[in-house]
This record gives sequence, structure tokens and C-alpha cells, in this order.
Amino acid sequence: MTTSPLTSDQQQFTEQLLAQMTLAEKIGQMTQPEKNSVKPGDVARLALGSVLSGGGGNPEPNTPAGWRAMVTQFIAEAQQSRLRIPLIYGVDAVHGHNNVVGATIFPHNIGLGATRDAELVRRIGRATALEVAATNVRWNFAPAVSVPQDIRWGRTYEGYSQDPRLVSDLAVALIRGFEGDGWTAPTAVLPSVKHFVADAATTWGSSTRAQSFDRTLSNATMTQDFRELLERGAWQIDQGNAEIDEATLRAVHLPPYRAAIEAGALNVMASYSAWQGLKVHAHRYLLTDVLKGELGFQGFVVSDWEALDQLHPGDYDRCVVDAINAGIDMVMVPFDYERFIGSLTRAVDSSAVPLARIDDAVRRILTAKVALGLFEQPHTDERLLALVGCGAHRDLAREAVQKSLVLLKNAGALPLDPHGPEVLVAGADADDLGAQCGGWTISWMGGRGPTTPGTTILEGLRAAAGPDRVHYSPDGHVTRDYRAGVVVLAEEPYAEGMGDRADLTLSAEQAALVARVRARCEQLTVVLLSGRPLVITEHLPAWDALVAAWLPGTEGQGVADVLFGRVPFSGRLPFDWPRTADHLRRGDGPAPLFALGEAAAALEPVMGD
Repeated sequence: MTTSPLTSDQQQFTEQLLAQMTLAEKIGQMTQPEKNSVKPGDVARLALGSVLSGGGGNPEPNTPAGWRAMVTQFIAEAQQSRLRIPLIYGVDAVHGHNNVVGATIFPHNIGLGATRDAELVRRIGRATALEVAATNVRWNFAPAVSVPQDIRWGRTYEGYSQDPRLVSDLAVALIRGFEGDGWTAPTAVLPSVKHFVADAATTWGSSTRAQSFDRTLSNATMTQDFRELLERGAWQIDQGNAEIDEATLRAVHLPPYRAAIEAGALNVMASYSAWQGLKVHAHRYLLTDVLKGELGFQGFVVSDWEALDQLHPGDYDRCVVDAINAGIDMVMVPFDYERFIGSLTRAVDSSAVPLARIDDAVRRILTAKVALGLFEQPHTDERLLALVGCGAHRDLAREAVQKSLVLLKNAGALPLDPHGPEVLVAGADADDLGAQCGGWTISWMGGRGPTTPGTTILEGLRAAAGPDRVHYSPDGHVTRDYRAGVVVLAEEPYAEGMGDRADLTLSAEQAALVARVRARCEQLTVVLLSGRPLVITEHLPAWDALVAAWLPGTEGQGVADVLFGRVPFSGRLPFDWPRTADHLRRGDGPAPLFALGEAAAALEPVMGD
């Protein structure tokens, strides 16, 4: 029997509070709208349990203080409701408090997986929790514990690795960082372990998400036409159907959830995807029998953004009944929260949803709020704002970048000599902070350019060797030869299914850029900024060195530190690196070009200023 996260007195308090609640108040606690949809006064009137910011759901101005003021207003309004049940605000702080301009942006999970350093990830979790709590937010929709099998998936970078044991270890470390000194501490942040379960095992071509261009997709900032993205593979695998058998689900995809629950996680987010044809949001066996029963999970399950609508398009009442009865406890209903409240009320009145299921859901929500100490201390200390983007956190992010880089080839090109001949750096991505950070940065899709304060790779290289020793050409057109050249290539920023891609080879423009620099350099190093391995087999013989830098975030100096040998390469591949464009799913086709766990021999550091 799993031990309750609450003391006997806390359990008694929870039961007494539940007994005082009306049906309307209970359903209000089960409702989570997006902040832009909430009408003034509705938090108190409807006793809403939570409000969230979606990706890019930012205040004006987008500053740490602006965030705190916005969130505080919702929390304060909840204190005006009849029972004064505290509201918990949720955000996607998936690599730092990444919606906030000025926050520290850490490497995405794929980079942290390359570090294989659980203690580092714990410290990142603590720093992230402090920056999140500074804005009065106490719920973070992280960690993703996906175990990606097909790297065409646009969420591959949200997975730590293809190794379930490594995923489990790093997820637990992040959760420990979120907890800090204990769940009741005012800087503890509730983790949301996602997306339950096997979201990373779906079959290419099984997604139906792009069949309608709805409000969610219209809110996405895209640099390309939506139809063009669909032609390139967008929404082909994300939110699709996992056709795997139960043995594979249990062996590969379930272990990180078991580990997270044992570490004290009190929230799990359900997956949009289906398992063997049935959407997880309607899957009672997975949500109730396995998660809550077999794994002993005593927290609450939250739905994903508008996910209920996908269960039975055109029959919303049936969607609500099936999801709640399956085990969804809180519903992320970003736009039409009163429609959800009305639908669930009718379902209870007609006995389509038993009142006991409502009480179970609300008890779970209250349990998490009591465990976080929100009833005693609904607000955090405003002085924490000084920690957002602070020097110590940026130093930590720089360390994470250093440890995340994986050296895949080196034929004498690295380390660069900071005191030697001038170095040519080429590629617009070398001086693009947004490209370094990727998706889920300031906005849902992310974006190119100086979207938030930070240091680009070019700036880091120039700081390390001096501006006169690092020459820069965005397009690779130069009029002289160089002993050493560095080309930085990046995927465009993307998130979720918008980043599904059928083709992971370099573009013609990227190949031409590298060829121009190759012709002008005695030794060529290619640095890849990507959310997954890319197919580079045909190009690799012409490169002297290859560095997988993933999506390192705001601290580009970390890349420079390692390229110049001040810090040795230590990262190892968290994923298999495919050999061909026809074999992008793990275990499909010939042996990988580089295997999970692989790296070239570490370089000896070069000491110097």
C-alpha cells in the first residue's frame, strides 16, 4: 500500500473541506482555463482550481515582475471565493522558466540526457523552481519522461534519451530539484510528469491532429506556411497511435512514471496519443487501473490542452463523460471553460458521471495543494525575483552546455587554439540566440533572433579568443583562406507536431554553406544545433570534426569553452544516430552511424586565459 503524502491531520482537513464543497465548487476545482480566456471575477465566482499560461501566454510587459503581478492577481482572486481554496498556476517551464524574457534558458532535455549527470539535472531543477516560484507560479508542466523511438517526432528533444533507465534517473533528479527542501517549502514547485503513456511510440502517419486548423494552431507563430509544413511532415506522428504491445509499453515507457511517483510526484499529464487505437484521455485501464491502482499514484491527472475535444469530435458531452470516468481529474480547457463546467454538471446530474468519481478527483487535487502548503502560504516571497536570470543560474546553464556537447568526429581539428591563427566562423545560426534555444522559448514555437537576453555561440567564441581572432561570415562567402573554420548549422525552431519532419537531411542551402567554407579552410568543424540527430552520413567524410550541440539555450559561451579546449568534451549520445534517411525509427534498418552512448575520445583541455 502506498503511503499517503499527507499527515493524518492533513487528510482530515482535506476530507472536512471536501464535505463542505458544493458540486459547483468541486467542478470548479477540476477546471483549468488559459489566462487569456478568464473573465474578471470568474476565478472566485466559479471557484476555479487552476489557471495556466500556454506557450507564449505572457503578460505585457513580459518581465519577471510582470509575470508575478499577473499570477498574483489570479491567486488573490481565488482567496475571495467562499471556501478560499488556493489557486495553483501552471506553466510550461520545460528548460528553465522559458516563457519569461530574461530567465535562464537551460539546454533542452536531449542535451541534458547527453550529460548523463543526475546531480547537474537536480541543480537545474532547483534553479528552475526558484525562478518559477519567483513569479508566484507553483506548478510546472515538466518533466517530459518520453522515450522517443522515431526521431522524426517533433518532441524528440523533450526526451532525455532512448534509454528508459537514463530517462528515469534524470526525471527523478529534476523532481528532487523542484522539491528542494520539501514539498511544503515556499519554493517547491509541483512537477507534472508527462505525457502518460507511450506518447513517444506512435506510428508515423497515424496522427489526425492537422485535419482541422483550429484556434490552437492559429495561435502558433510559424515562419512557414502551414501547408508547406504539412508537406514536410508536420503532424504525422505527434498525437498519433502507439501500436506497441503491452509488454513493450511496460518495459520501455512505463518505468519513468513508476520512478517519478516513487520520488513523490503528485501530478501526471495524460497524453494526446492513443494506445492500440484508444485515446489515452479515455483509457480507463491505463489511467485508473495502471496509474492509480497498480502504481499507487495518489496525485491528480490533468488533461492536455483541449485534448478532450479529440475523443468524440462534435459530441462534447460524450468527451467529458468518457474522460472523467476514465480517470482525468482536472481538465485543461483553455478557451470554453464554462462549456466544460456545464457539460460535467449535466453528466453528474444524469448519473453519467458518478458523484464518487468527482469526489475522488477533487480529493486528489486538494491533496496536492495541501502537500504544497498552499493553504498556509498561497504566495511566494517577492524577493525571489532577484534570482530570475541571475549570474549563478547562468553559470549553471553554461556548465550544462559544456557537459552536453558530444564529439562525434575529430581528425585533428579540435581543440581550436585561442592563441593561434584566426578562426572563420560561418552560418547565420552561429549568431542566433533563438536558434540555440529552439521551441518553447518565449513563445510556443520559439523564434529566431534575440528573443531573450543571452550569449550566442559567436559571442562566446569572440569572448574566448578575442574579437579580432574570430572572423564571421553569415553566408560563408570569404575572400581568403583560413587554417580553421567552424560552421554552425541549426534546425528551425519548432514545437510538438509542428516539428514532425519526414526528411532529416541537411538542406541544399546548408550543404552549400558548408561546401563554401570547406573550400576556404584547412580544417573544418561543423557544430549542429538540433532537437534530434540529423542524417549527415554523406557529408561527414568532408568534415574534420563534428559536434552535436543539441539546443543549448541562452549560454553560448559553454560551446566556446569546449571548442577551445578549456573544458573537455564529456557528453555521450542519448540517442542512436541514424545512418540513412530511410531508417529514422530505432531498431529499424542497418546499424546506426553512431550508437546510443557513443562519443569520440575526449580531448585533453588546453589551459589558458
